[in-house]
Amino acid sequence: MVSIDEFPISSANYLPGFKVVESKGFVYGLTVRSRGVGGNLTVGVRSLFGGEIKEYVKMLQDSREEALNLCIEHAQQLDANAIISLRYDSNSIFQYMQEVLAYGTAVIIEEE
Repeated sequence: MVSIDEFPISSANYLPGFKVVESKGFVYGLTVRSRGVGGNLTVGVRSLFGGEIKEYVKMLQDSREEALNLCIEHAQQLDANAIISLRYDSNSIFQYMQEVLAYGTAVIIEEE
């Protein structure tokens, strides 16, 4: 994974200490994940008792990280050196699949 120090990312429309000198456009990273039959059976039993379902938490954390990395790769293909206005979106597909989308604006920034 690219660290934030190497590739600045912000959910705001700016990055403190930097100025946007060029907008490269919309970028995104998309992944779709499923737990698999065995994992879904475990989750089904666990959901009967309530509480946090750690298997899904881990799956969604991994999905967000993968979507973010794909978004960064897309920005780098446009020769951007940062992403601003980063957002996430997530939707269910069928019964046991989850789509995670990371999107934002690829920009070139310079220190102020």
